[in-house]
Amino acid sequence: MKVTINVECTPEEARTFFGLPDVQPLQTAMMDEMQKRMKDGMASMDMENLMKMWMPGTAATAMPGLDQFQKMFWDSMAAATGTASGKKGGSKKS
Repeated sequence: MKVTINVECTPEEARTFFGLPDVQPLQTAMMDEMQKRMKDGMASMDMENLMKMWMPGTAATAMPGLDQFQKMFWDSMAAATGTASGKKGGSKKS
């Protein structure tokens, strides 16, 4: 025997029925704060501040990591071509 029950209700009614919290006020407050910060950053047109706001912590830490990655890449390329790192136009090893 199969029984199918269809219930029509709004999302708010479903949340209330299952005892879930209403997060709409929190979502509205967070979106308002994000919009305010974005407007403040755009008003100054300072890209560094925008990037710090959108990706906190990465502006200060990304560049050293990028430098290390770039050095590793160039060292790998030098090893693959047989040239020593730091030498210009060295010869290939046989």
